[in-house]
Amino acid sequence: MARGTTQNSEIVHKDIVEEVRSKMSPKEEYIQMAVLFKLCGDGTRAQMLHALLFREMCVCDLAALLGVTKSAVSHQLKALRLAGLVKFRRDGQNVHYSLADDHVRAIIKTGFEHIRD
Repeated sequence: MARGTTQNSEIVHKDIVEEVRSKMSPKEEYIQMAVLFKLCGDGTRAQMLHALLFREMCVCDLAALLGVTKSAVSHQLKALRLAGLVKFRRDGQNVHYSLADDHVRAIIKTGFEHIRD
């Protein structure tokens, strides 16, 4: 058998497999990451996240910016909020949304850097 191949789940480079296995995260974290990327995979949510990169906005302003209903914006913001990607603050009857933290900002910026290179 050629080096680097496996037969019947036989590990040929056990040292490499064990080294990488020791650096891997728990399976639950991969599931959480998949959910994160799935949320970013919707065009409207991606636009919302990008808009919030520039400044805090209310539902009405996001709806006007994106050309969708306030109901649709609210629905998408709820999913983003539950995933910890956006946060909100109340100002009287208005609710203003912003990105949750610098990690989310970095994800959005890095995504655009990647597609523009």
